[in-house]
Amino acid sequence: MDKYLFPAIFEPGEVKGYCVTFPDLPGCITEGDTLEEALHMAKDALELHLYGMEEDGDYIPDPTPPEKVKAPEGGFVTIIEAWMPLIRDEMANKAVKKTLTIPKWLNDLAEKKQVNFSHLLQVSLKKHLGINEKTRLKG
Repeated sequence: MDKYLFPAIFEPGEVKGYCVTFPDLPGCITEGDTLEEALHMAKDALELHLYGMEEDGDYIPDPTPPEKVKAPEGGFVTIIEAWMPLIRDEMANKAVKKTLTIPKWLNDLAEKKQVNFSHLLQVSLKKHLGINEKTRLKG
């Protein structure tokens, strides 16, 4: 599914801010010092939680209608949207650190020539795997 809409419970913090939970998604919890920050953090938490569930092949439940979710005293319920194509693309293009081993003489020569190791490895891997931008976009 590309778009999810889940109810979130915003509960006032003891001193300030809000704690945000998603009743349909145990373990998906966040907080913010202000309402604006809590809304932003709720969206991030929902997107990352759902992405993890998708990646793990976990069942994603249907959201409870917001009118059936009870908010605690002083709290409220609102819907948070997760548009997954953007998140999937962002996560697929996230840089990952790789450790590799090359002979010292090759490393020294490459550094002397100011080789960008990351760029060269990406270009070489794409060439080796027969990947170009059109191929990558088709997935």
